[in-house]
Amino acid sequence: MFKRFRWRGSVRFAVIFLVVVSVVSVALRTPAQGDIVVPTNLPRVPDRVVNCELLVAGGGIAGVATTYEALLAGRTVCLTDITDWVGGQLTSQGTSALDEAKKQRALLFYARGYNELRQRIERKYGRLNPGECWVSVSCFLPNDAEQILMAMLQEAAKKGKGTLQWFPSTVIKNLDISADGKLINSAIAIQHSPAPGMPPLNTEPLSQTIEDAYRYENSSRLTKQIVRFVPRGRRWIVVDSTETGELIALADVPYRIGLDPRTYLNPSSPTDTGDPYCLQGFTYTFAMEQMEGDQPQQKPPFYEQYEPYYGYDADYRKADFNFVFTYRRIWSPKTGPRIKAGPLTVTAPTPGDISMQNWVWGNDYRPGTAADNLVYDRSQLQQTGQLTSGNWMGGLRTDALRKGEELALGFYYWLVEGTTDSQLGPGFKKPAPNHRLLTGFNAPMGTAHGLSKYPYMREGRRLLGRPSTGYPNGFSVNEINVSRADYRQEYYRNLPASLYRSLWVALAGLETGNVIVNDIPPEKVTRRSRSTIYPDSVGIAQYAIDFHPCMQDPPPEKPGNIERPGVRQAHGQSYPGQIPLRSMIPQKIDNLLVASKSIATSFIVAADYRVHSFEWSVGAAAGTTADFVLSEDILPYQLVDDLSGTTPKLQKLQKQLNQNGNPTAFPNTSIFNEKWEDWTVW
Repeated sequence: MFKRFRWRGSVRFAVIFLVVVSVVSVALRTPAQGDIVVPTNLPRVPDRVVNCELLVAGGGIAGVATTYEALLAGRTVCLTDITDWVGGQLTSQGTSALDEAKKQRALLFYARGYNELRQRIERKYGRLNPGECWVSVSCFLPNDAEQILMAMLQEAAKKGKGTLQWFPSTVIKNLDISADGKLINSAIAIQHSPAPGMPPLNTEPLSQTIEDAYRYENSSRLTKQIVRFVPRGRRWIVVDSTETGELIALADVPYRIGLDPRTYLNPSSPTDTGDPYCLQGFTYTFAMEQMEGDQPQQKPPFYEQYEPYYGYDADYRKADFNFVFTYRRIWSPKTGPRIKAGPLTVTAPTPGDISMQNWVWGNDYRPGTAADNLVYDRSQLQQTGQLTSGNWMGGLRTDALRKGEELALGFYYWLVEGTTDSQLGPGFKKPAPNHRLLTGFNAPMGTAHGLSKYPYMREGRRLLGRPSTGYPNGFSVNEINVSRADYRQEYYRNLPASLYRSLWVALAGLETGNVIVNDIPPEKVTRRSRSTIYPDSVGIAQYAIDFHPCMQDPPPEKPGNIERPGVRQAHGQSYPGQIPLRSMIPQKIDNLLVASKSIATSFIVAADYRVHSFEWSVGAAAGTTADFVLSEDILPYQLVDDLSGTTPKLQKLQKQLNQNGNPTAFPNTSIFNEKWEDWTVW
């Protein structure tokens, strides 16, 4: 693990002299493809220059999986994250409850690293579900998961003879792109640590430090090091595995954000024009412990502002504290007796039990307008100057982060002391003061304030892939490629006739040609009962299409506010899906791969593809693909540039993925297999 250090004496002078000579020599000639140009607006010469074969920006699950596979392949990997933990939604975002599809779990049909993670969790605790939660078969402590994942990376480096260069508390500030706009030649990052005399990192919540973290200058709070990442050898691959698609925004490649326009490809969208400001809610998770007796509770000064939002659920059966507490219980040292909790029978909470909270009408913060959205779209980035070289500040609205933090802390107080309910009205909510918020650096979230280090992000910017046959505006995986929705419902029959017909033509599968030639009406078309099969698949994904919609009016906590109508229309089951390599390759930039939730999907597919096992699969694909193209001395787009003919190199990559235990398709995937119903039983 890399720690902050200072160079001294002649060594420091020699390194600075060599860097300055390199900068001057580059400045004296006209930049061309392959040149590495240090930005002229740096406040000083970079403190460190680091060589990588892969630069992986974002240490979430996808970033870990990318790094894991690349290390096993013997590569030198630079891995960065804004927090000081690897693992993303498993760790720094606190959602340490594995979201999994039933049959996929029964067969353990996952990427090899994800299966290893599950095995190590079980080995750590002696059981896969140490929390005895009911939302998953495995709920566990985030800080334990971080240690497991870091151990996996270190052992992968040793086994594969790769080199891990881990940069915690580090953000990418600038990308140096070649004169022809096709290659990322180097990247400038800022790594921060506490300023002398200041408390440790994670003392304050993210909203208080994020803007400082993206500034070059030292502050009263943080000391900065400027790090310049450069290729190790002639070529490298850069991977965007950030939680919000930071690098695709910073590189200014085409992407989408928020709701897509309604088309036959995404017929459940609630808008004809799209809406870039309505994203799924983000969540600051926290952990709370049941105690023997009542605990002193401190009412947050902002509690009344958010109190109108809090509620159990519109279903009165769920108005039960034990139902919510055991939902994501991540640690239970003693198994209690079986009790009724809402509509379920669970083991009773006992003193020492720890629950992680991630509740829709609790700590989900759901802004949905241009005045309060969290993830800036391109027009907002332009307005704030963040697309100007050297001005990148992370692309997030700091005030939205702050309000999300306040909502979460207020939700804890509501759970233990509140008596209101926004969904059910008076008479249902009872206090539960025999609990405490777990705070401190040794607590499950690893923070002094008790909230997760970073919010759980369900959605960010989504890549728009390269134009190709059938995708003139750019490749994307769309709703009808994975959804099991009943498209004969009245909602769809009321769509414009041309759109409804196009929908059924696209759903006809092997009969598409016959439907077109013979003008067969939609009501007589038999739809395919499987996902779209992609010739360039490099991974797999399946979960329910699950939404946490933005709220209709600002601010989200407004009394009487409702979810944006229509966003949940696509909510429901999905077929086992695939991750096409084309969904990971941006337009314009040739040596950038996209992993995590920012691959090219519609917002509806993103609601399906955002869970833990998907992130691992797409990361494994990114790490393997990066190693493959470096070995073959090609660029990723060349693997999918022409899928109409034979593609021996793509087939070689897919064979390598499958041989390594990283499936590219679910069992028995075939255009002739329409028997997938048992895969959609939840």
